Amino acid sequence: MSTDADLLADRRSLRRKLSLWRLLALAGVVVMLVGAALAWSGRLPGSTAQAHIARVTISGFISGDRRTLDLIKSLEDSRASAVMLRIDSPGGTTTGSEAVHEAVRKLAAKKPVVAVVDGLAASGGYIVALGSDRIVARQTSLVGSIGVLFQFPNLSKLMDTIGVKVEEVKSSPLKAAPNAFEPASPEAIAALRRVVEDNYDWFKRLVRDRRHLNDPELAAVSDGRVHSGRQAVGLKLVDEIGGESEAIAWLEREKGVGKSLPVRDWRRRSESSSFGIWSAGEALARAAGLESLAVLIARAAEQPVGLRLDAPLALWQPAGEK
Repeated sequence: MSTDADLLADRRSLRRKLSLWRLLALAGVVVMLVGAALAWSGRLPGSTAQAHIARVTISGFISGDRRTLDLIKSLEDSRASAVMLRIDSPGGTTTGSEAVHEAVRKLAAKKPVVAVVDGLAASGGYIVALGSDRIVARQTSLVGSIGVLFQFPNLSKLMDTIGVKVEEVKSSPLKAAPNAFEPASPEAIAALRRVVEDNYDWFKRLVRDRRHLNDPELAAVSDGRVHSGRQAVGLKLVDEIGGESEAIAWLEREKGVGKSLPVRDWRRRSESSSFGIWSAGEALARAAGLESLAVLIARAAEQPVGLRLDAPLALWQPAGEK
């Protein structure tokens, strides 16, 4: 009898525990749904559906990937009163940098855009900064590297050493030239040089027009070197020394952006990510004062982007690196 009573008591205890976990799970789902609804409507602190200044980070290699372009485009009809580009990039492909620049210019036609150089805006990174209405840089930031680069390896000696020869049939001598398996012909080098010079001319015209430089001023900054933030102000490559606070002050002073508006991070999202789960989780963490958790959730929502390197580069690399 006691054994049956014990078994019955254990079953009742197990049912109570299961009921408790079911209740907690249901409560968790309700909280998540409510948080998603509040984030979507803009009533949750930290929501991008409220009036705010949007911070968009452009860092690393610039490839003009679709998610970055879509992110910039999405800001055009957002509740953001202004956009602050935080740039820390050595550049990227010329086409990718051009695409991001054009997206920023379209955005700037609808709302104020200010760029803050946080470390490095070189080559393609500077092309993106040129799309903004104003460029702010720290004194020790690196700015410029106005130029174009096309690199390719020459493995012909290695191929001879290991006794491998690549045979090919081409429709014309300059098809797929140069390639890594044979020394580049003078004709191939000349053809590439024309491409590089054409891209370089485009880059210089962009700098001249956006920064309102005369020919001597343009010649002084377009030899491929980088400049410190302090030097860049004197060379008219940037407008002001400072950081985000100076950028925000300019937006308030010159563009009439509401004083004390919050700054909200806008990030690329994975195509498979659910807006409600990631956004609500991040917003709830910020509302609870858990900034570190919010950052972790935001990073978890981001996915790495594949890079295409088969194009001329507007990319800065320190002297001595190969």
